[in-house]
Amino acid sequence: MKLLSLNLGRARAVDYTDQPDGVTGIDKQPVPGPVRVAAPGPKGTGGSGLAGDDVCHKRHHGGEHQAVYAVAREDLDDWERELGRTLPAGSFGENLTTLGVDVSGALIGERWRIGPEVVLEVTCGRIPCRTFQEHVGEKGWVKRFTQKGAPGAYLRVVQPGEIRSGDPIEIVHRPDHDVTVALQFRAITTERGLLPRLLDAGEALHPESRAIAEKYVATPGA
Repeated sequence: MKLLSLNLGRARAVDYTDQPDGVTGIDKQPVPGPVRVAAPGPKGTGGSGLAGDDVCHKRHHGGEHQAVYAVAREDLDDWERELGRTLPAGSFGENLTTLGVDVSGALIGERWRIGPEVVLEVTCGRIPCRTFQEHVGEKGWVKRFTQKGAPGAYLRVVQPGEIRSGDPIEIVHRPDHDVTVALQFRAITTERGLLPRLLDAGEALHPESRAIAEKYVATPGA
C-alpha cells in the first residue's frame, strides 16, 4: 500500500454554474513533495490539511474533519473503463491517490500512517456536487457517482508531519465496528434506513453525519 500521487490545487477562475464567484481549487495536480500536513482548524475557517492546497469555499469544504481527501487508483481505473477516457491522478479533486488501499471500504475511524510521521483518520465519504460534475465534464455525474457507491474518503489529521508521493501507507488502527465509508455514504445519500448503524462509529464519524443519524433515530423517517 502506498501513496501513488500527492495532489494539490490552486484557486483558479472557472465558469461553473454553481460557482457565483468563479473560483475553485478542485483542479488538483500531482506534486513531488514533501508537503506539510497539519490540522487546518474548524470548518468554515479552516481549509485544507495540506500546505499549498487551496480551499475556496470553506462553508462546504475543508476543516478538521475534511482535511484530506483520498481516492483509490483502482477506482479511477474502474471509472476509466466505464467512461472510456484517461483519468490522471487528481482528476476527482483528491489530495491522495492511493494504490493497494480499499479506500471506500475503510472503516470510519480507521487510521493510516503515511510515511514516517503523518497519521490520518477516516471520517466519511465524499458527497458529489455540481462543481465536481462540471470539473469531470460528464452529464448526470452526480447521480452516476452516487450510484457507484465508491466515494473515496475524507480524513482528519491525527499526527502532523510531511508526506510525499511514493510514501508507504500502513493501517495502524482498525476500530471494532463495521461502519465503512461506503456504508456511511449510502446511509447519507440513498439508503436512509442505514443511518442508525452509523452511530456505531462513535466520535470518529464526521459530526455532520452523526447529527443526521441522531436526528433520524430520534425522529424515524426524518
